[in-house]
Amino acid sequence: MSTKPDPAPLLIACALGIEHLALRSGDRTGADGPVTVLRTGMGPKAAERSVTRVLADPALRTAAVLATGFCAGLAPGMHPGDLVVAEETRDPRGNTPCVGTDLLVKELVRAVPGRTVHTGPLTGSDHVVRGHERSDLLATGAIAVDMESASTLLSAVRAGARPVAAVRVVVDAPEHELVRIGTVRGGISAFRVLRAVLPAFFEWHRSLLLPRR
Repeated sequence: MSTKPDPAPLLIACALGIEHLALRSGDRTGADGPVTVLRTGMGPKAAERSVTRVLADPALRTAAVLATGFCAGLAPGMHPGDLVVAEETRDPRGNTPCVGTDLLVKELVRAVPGRTVHTGPLTGSDHVVRGHERSDLLATGAIAVDMESASTLLSAVRAGARPVAAVRVVVDAPEHELVRIGTVRGGISAFRVLRAVLPAFFEWHRSLLLPRR
């Protein structure tokens, strides 16, 4: 008698305690297979260390990896609570293509109706981006920036072939910088959005497990 193989695991990586809290307190029903929510710590080096260590566990050897959390939007017209689905992540070491972008967009629209979803390149930085740096990065074609996604996904694919993706919630945008009045309101909005996106992540993961025709 043949037995059904165990479902592939899903690793969701974020950097900050507040991001981890949002994901841990979201609706965890509907997952296909084991789900691990990893807090990597802040910055690209911390993300690389944490992701490489966790994926060395045989139980997560084949895990799909999704990087998430907050980000800074680069394009005019972005607002706190908007979503960014990366087509690829970038850092000085190279670009990492993402899988299932269109599906993620569709599922995010369903999970968080009324929120704007942006797609495009997500670039990495080792520091908080301000002022002219924001416009310089926008000129490269990137639509958002954060400190961990690029390192997370690059470390993941270097540890073994696997599907990867990145979804970020805008908390800081050109007209809504963190130092301005309204930061707290924007942060609460982004927190609520991050809590609500888990069903979209699980649908993305489920689609990866379906047999290809």
